[in-house]
Amino acid sequence: MASGRLDLDGNLIKPMTICMIGAGGFIGSHLCEKLMAETPHKVLAVDVYSDKITHLLEPSGGVSSPSVDRIQFHRLNIKNDSRLEGLIKMADLTINLAAICTPADYNTRPLETIYSNFIDALPVVKYCSENGKRLIHFSTCEIYGKTIGSFLPKDSPLRQDPAYYVLKEDESPCIFGPIEKQRWSYACAKQLIERLIYAEGAENGLEFTIVRPFNWIGPRMDFIPGIDGPSEGVPRVLACFSNNLLRREPLKLVDGGQSQRTFVYIKDAIEAVLLMIENPSRANGQIFNVGNPNNEVTVRQLAEMMTQVYSMVSGESPLDTPTIDVSSKEFYGDGYDDSDKRIPDMTIINRQLGWNPKTSLWDLLESTLTYQHRTYAEAIKKTTSKSTAC
Repeated sequence: MASGRLDLDGNLIKPMTICMIGAGGFIGSHLCEKLMAETPHKVLAVDVYSDKITHLLEPSGGVSSPSVDRIQFHRLNIKNDSRLEGLIKMADLTINLAAICTPADYNTRPLETIYSNFIDALPVVKYCSENGKRLIHFSTCEIYGKTIGSFLPKDSPLRQDPAYYVLKEDESPCIFGPIEKQRWSYACAKQLIERLIYAEGAENGLEFTIVRPFNWIGPRMDFIPGIDGPSEGVPRVLACFSNNLLRREPLKLVDGGQSQRTFVYIKDAIEAVLLMIENPSRANGQIFNVGNPNNEVTVRQLAEMMTQVYSMVSGESPLDTPTIDVSSKEFYGDGYDDSDKRIPDMTIINRQLGWNPKTSLWDLLESTLTYQHRTYAEAIKKTTSKSTAC
């Protein structure tokens, strides 16, 4: 762990206590690792699950890691738990990562999606504002909805103009589908909590930073159905495709996989978050896109790349038919709608924090699928053989 570390303005970084809500999840676990390995900060880790951070909480081989004394796990659900305000009061900074953020849930559990992402987040914002505590709130790139370009004629040359599809924090509108398209329940809830946080800053002086992740992927993302998560349910695209590859099943491309996305490696993204944590003078009052515009592909191209990378990692030959097309109604049910492109403008984060992503899509897929194969392949083989025997 480094000592005498300086911020971007050359000032000594003082140790702080961070209340991290959702610390046991994908992003939270990587952020906890980063904080424990490279900083002197303490973490009050709040979540209902601790599986992904157990290695930080417990001694290994009878020997306590240096981080054990700097991270405390508090098992609680932030819904109506009286302990939450006390934890926020104890901390210098609160980071809220808690969310329902799986597209399959937006249609099937729209009420829970709205409550999780707006109602349950309200006390966190309130406690931070009332107690004079800084807040880093995790939002989503879904906040932008559809691009302006998606409403132009398909043969319009303006569709190729970045002004019509690159998403800017301070300029781009948030364009959602009709109310009956419940897929937008998540984005609308996230937009409203963003507006409330911004209003708390304007009216009551809340010090805040809003993070809009653009498809952060890497080890420990999501669950593999029936192995380390429920048998039912559909995880996000990377884990969904990983599950298919591990089971030697064709990857399902929703509506042909024509939507375009950018992907950024979790370790790159966590570097950006650490800069936000340790440079409040540059991060307060800011909304940051965090993504990698250089890693842009269609979902179909992502499936093709993952098939190639997994074959290299596992030594297994690809299936004769590696992908199949399915309709969004068949895959997600009624009420699904999608955004066409999600390309982040990176001007603000580069100007304020000097951050740029480093890892290519091929390299981050190789790292992630190596982890997926090493972690899940044998378990899936055993599950598959049992099913066959029955």
